[in-house]
Amino acid sequence: MLLTGPKVVLFICVENAARSLMAEAAFNASPPVGWVATSAGTEPAATPNPRTEGMLREIGLPLPRHGPQLLTDEQMTGASVRVTMGCLDRASCPTKLRTFDLVDWDLPDPAKLDDAGFRHVRDLLVERVDDLRRELTAQDRRPRELPASQRHERRD
Repeated sequence: MLLTGPKVVLFICVENAARSLMAEAAFNASPPVGWVATSAGTEPAATPNPRTEGMLREIGLPLPRHGPQLLTDEQMTGASVRVTMGCLDRASCPTKLRTFDLVDWDLPDPAKLDDAGFRHVRDLLVERVDDLRRELTAQDRRPRELPASQRHERRD
């Protein structure tokens, strides 16, 4: 029997200091069966945004255990779903990233906002993560067609 690991949702932003970390935390709080999330940045910050942990704590979520980390080729190729936070128009977004299937949530950087704005971005992330969870769960429940080599056709 071939054992495989979970399917990965990769949340990507520039610094991996706020949006992508919050999305990862929200997804991993209740992931669909067989899924896990991680996050990375194209130009990671040295530490998470100082407000990120407190904003997550307000809604009962812990900050992911890893700090901001550099997006790697292995993460990009290994992910089943890649979600960017709005960096596709930035010079820091690697051209190679654009060769992958991506979903772009186009959210503002909360670091540039006051606390109310930061919370608004967090709440939008939570809503979008919930939608993504539902979509992945529904997708996993759809019957899959076997490849022709594995089909057993009935012959009368």
